Formats: sequence, structure tokens, C-alpha cells
Amino acid sequence: MRVSVIGGGTVGAGEKHYEQAQQVGELLAERGHTVVCGGRGGIMEAVCKGASEADGRSIGILPGTDRSAANPFLTMAIATGMGNARNPLVALNGEGAIAIDGATGTLSEIGHALDFGRPVAGLGTHEIRGVEAVGTPEEAVSYVESQA
Repeated sequence: MRVSVIGGGTVGAGEKHYEQAQQVGELLAERGHTVVCGGRGGIMEAVCKGASEADGRSIGILPGTDRSAANPFLTMAIATGMGNARNPLVALNGEGAIAIDGATGTLSEIGHALDFGRPVAGLGTHEIRGVEAVGTPEEAVSYVESQA
């Protein structure tokens, strides 16, 4: 299954959220899932790094027109030229979503995922109705697997 992992391009809470995102990527890859993300830095880079280290796959849906702007751990970069208007595509292309940290862009993607009927696990992110707050990367992955 494909799982959208959404979070900030910069990591607000520092190393903790980066490490959690990397663990999410590793777990998803180990369980045979493909990561879908925004393809840039921060949480997106961390989840792709984790997936890559576990020989997994990741797809980055980039806001700009230059595929080389993607983080170096992506398996496949898709340039859209759409800016933040690409957020629904990130949410749509996963059967579930895991939100880690993040600001308004992450909030936008959470909203789109919920609108598309996707289960959303939240790890240190926005607390809103419809998002299942979890405490660990394992809980996040397990929740999405059980609900998707």
C-alpha cells in the first residue's frame, strides 16, 4: 500500500521529529509499503531516508518544476509546478496518511486526507477531529495499516 507521510519542510521540534520520521520510513519499507510525500527536506527527507535505508520506495510530489530540487533519498520525483496546490495530490496518492510535526502546509494536507476518507495518524502534529493521536512511529504505522 502507499502511505502519505506529511510534515514540515523544516523540523520544528528538531532532531526528535526527524528521527521519528526516519523510523516511520523504515517501518513502512520493512512492511512493503511505498512512501508518498512532498519530496523536499525536513520530515519529507527523513521519511525518505528511512525508507531508502530499508530498501523501500518513495515518491515525492514536488511543488516546483525542477525534479532535481527533490531530497536525495527519493526513489521517484514528480514535478508539478503547482506550489502548495499540489497538497491534495500528496494526500490523495496514499491509502492512509501519517502526519509528523508541521505547520500550515501539513494542516492543509491533513484536511485533504480527511476529505478523501483516508485514515490519519498524528505524531506530534495538529490535534484535530479525525486525526488519531499516536505516541510512536510503530503506533502510527499500525494505525494506518489497520484502518486503510
